[in-house]
Amino acid sequence: MTHHRLRKFNTKKSYPEQKLDNDLCMSVRASGTHVFLRGQVGQDLEGRMVGVGDPAAQAEQAMKNVKTLLEEQGAQLEDICKITIYITDRAYREPVYRVIGKWLKGVFPVSTGLIVQGLARPEWVMEIDAWAVIPEERMKKRAAASATRRMRRPASGRLVKRRS
Repeated sequence: MTHHRLRKFNTKKSYPEQKLDNDLCMSVRASGTHVFLRGQVGQDLEGRMVGVGDPAAQAEQAMKNVKTLLEEQGAQLEDICKITIYITDRAYREPVYRVIGKWLKGVFPVSTGLIVQGLARPEWVMEIDAWAVIPEERMKKRAAASATRRMRRPASGRLVKRRS
């Protein structure tokens, strides 16, 4: 199976003030079931900043992004296995972890928390990195549904493969 890469972008556009030229994406589904997300911050998926100076608001936006990106790959929040949380000030730990805890209630991922000097943009005060594994049974159902959508039923009632 090939890697399924969504929301591709180049850093030239994302960081025009820097001399970067890297091809990246927001999410990768590998081996059919493993989903890796780009670190999510207080910025919506269109690049608009949310919650300047408010770690809880940034965490809320980051988790909205995580949910959306996982769903685009066929995963759910419940599939998250590992998170890493970066904060730029120890005082942000409680507000950030409260928000993330609300979103991941009952999921029980493993977690690493780090206090860092800074993130890629000075207005970002937190970042969350998430890895998920989609249960194989759900992936089988998804594949079967996808195969059915690729078929059409003519007047004869027999399923035939669509022409591309």
